[in-house]
Amino acid sequence: MNKNLLIYVVEDNKLYHKLVVDFLQKQGLKRIKSFYNGKDCLNAIKNGERPDIVIEDYHLEDSTGIAVLQAVKKINKRTEFIFLTSHEDMEVAVNSIKYGAFDYIIKDNDIALKKVYNKIGKISKIIELEKRNRFVRNAMMVSLAILVGIVIFVALHEFFNLFGLKA
Repeated sequence: MNKNLLIYVVEDNKLYHKLVVDFLQKQGLKRIKSFYNGKDCLNAIKNGERPDIVIEDYHLEDSTGIAVLQAVKKINKRTEFIFLTSHEDMEVAVNSIKYGAFDYIIKDNDIALKKVYNKIGKISKIIELEKRNRFVRNAMMVSLAILVGIVIFVALHEFFNLFGLKA
């Protein structure tokens, strides 16, 4: 797992907020920024930060998790969201996934944070695969451009030879 992912924690319950941040740091994750409301999270993103993952509560004092997710996705589609919430509502969970959340985890027990960590690992793998795919795609485009250049050069060379012209 890439321990250098930029992870935002957005949780308005100060006790649970500290619990989440401390847990992630103990797992070796190095780049964790935390916010107690959606507004501060969005301001950081509007100022140019691009988190890889946002872990957030669904119900925040100043907004809903869906509102934050939608605003962030407009700025950066690649940011993944994990909802970590006590709001146990199937419709909310389905809508969260529908709007682009990676997962919706209920804070109901002591394994919720372990589930979050496992999801971070899966997202990390996806991010690495996407990076490799972009690299391979770019390498293929460069190779194709070189090949087209060679074909054009050879064609022009043969054209000039055909008519006895010097290039």
